[in-house]
Amino acid sequence: MPPRPRTLDRSIVDGPVAAAVFKLAWPTMLQNMIAGLQGVIDHALVGHFVGFTANAGIGVSWQIFLVVMTFVGSLFTGMAVLAARAAGAGDQGQMNRVVYQALLTTIVLCLVVLAPVGWLLSPALLDLVHATAAVKAEALPFLRIMFVCSAGLMLQFLFGGAMRAAGDAQTPLRLGIAMTVLNVAFNVVLIPGLGPIPALGTAGAAIGTCLASALVATYALVQLWRGGWVVSFAGLAHRRPDLAVIRELFRFGLPAGVQGVAMNVAGVLLLRFIGGLALSAQAQAAWAVGYVELFSFITWSSVGLMGAAATVAGQNLGAGKPERVAAAAGAAARIGLTVAVVIGATFVLVPRLLLGVFGMTDPQAAGIAVTLLRYLAVSGCFVTVALSYTGALQGTGDTRSPLAISIVSQIIVPLGLCALFEATVGLEAWRIWLAVVAGHVTRATLSVWRFRQGKWRAIRVELSPG
Repeated sequence: MPPRPRTLDRSIVDGPVAAAVFKLAWPTMLQNMIAGLQGVIDHALVGHFVGFTANAGIGVSWQIFLVVMTFVGSLFTGMAVLAARAAGAGDQGQMNRVVYQALLTTIVLCLVVLAPVGWLLSPALLDLVHATAAVKAEALPFLRIMFVCSAGLMLQFLFGGAMRAAGDAQTPLRLGIAMTVLNVAFNVVLIPGLGPIPALGTAGAAIGTCLASALVATYALVQLWRGGWVVSFAGLAHRRPDLAVIRELFRFGLPAGVQGVAMNVAGVLLLRFIGGLALSAQAQAAWAVGYVELFSFITWSSVGLMGAAATVAGQNLGAGKPERVAAAAGAAARIGLTVAVVIGATFVLVPRLLLGVFGMTDPQAAGIAVTLLRYLAVSGCFVTVALSYTGALQGTGDTRSPLAISIVSQIIVPLGLCALFEATVGLEAWRIWLAVVAGHVTRATLSVWRFRQGKWRAIRVELSPG
């Protein structure tokens, strides 16, 4: 006999709001911190065994890969909105139906779109960000492997988002820890080489990530089909594609996908400005280590809070309790600020110790990175507030407002300032970092303002019975 699916956690809609946010957030925050350590280890290995051009290659590649990955990930936002509403209403069957349709759509997008298009466009995308020949040589194999073998990683994100929307944040934590341990084990062997296995450098980092994610995603699929988790595919009445559900996934998800693509395109264009500096390779390495890796300890914890705020918001709207949504956004922001201040303090107090972990001994690259970390210590406080309120907005189904806010704050403000500096006083690394901070301040301000308008209260989700 297959195990019976677990029941929904009703404390999210009935218990204390702050406790619900924290219960959902801490496993995701811990998972993302551990995943961040995986990136630290990758960069440390390639930094020591290959050099800072490999750090730059991985950083540039991830920025490009995230653009496309975020579009596919828009499905997960739509799925989370619909699944959380169903969970809040106590309709576990409808929730399972939504997740299953998201799974089918993700597999098609990864195999039919992401893999072939990513392989073909990788060289042109690296040229777009002004990657030097040395950086491009390291980045191209990493990027192509990630595009072609992305299905496991995408499914890992899908399953984590589905479980969190259902109120279970601890199962994704266990899956995330398993993936990180496997990834580190693979990369320790594949990046520097071991015995008969040659040193694969940045390509080894990509292979390790894809192998680890594929193994964990396969395990999760087996568990979902067997039943026993709060989300389960056992006993689904309809297993064919359901166009009505898929349309709803894209209706709520596409604005979030366009938002993510816009933000990551902005990141790619920002790399283009960085690539135009006199010390471009050193500045790109500083960005890869300082922003992509070290700053991720703030952003990934904030992403965990964003997901928690979204789940609490969606489930409470589904349960007909909109007054609890505002409390969830404020609780998430307060937790995030505490984390950002602590981590930001280390950026200011011991920056060279942190950079030394990555083997960043080049004096020029390290000097640029130290300055970047000082700016990021300020940015972190605004990013965490912005993401907390973004999560609350998206959880209610308002995925369009964060899109507009991101276009203003992540494209118009920072890229506009960089273009202005370049045309007037000249572009230097610290001026690019200043533009990044200005964008984060703008995003936090607009996110809080939009949420407090309260228009999210009128958003409705309509799905036919499953």
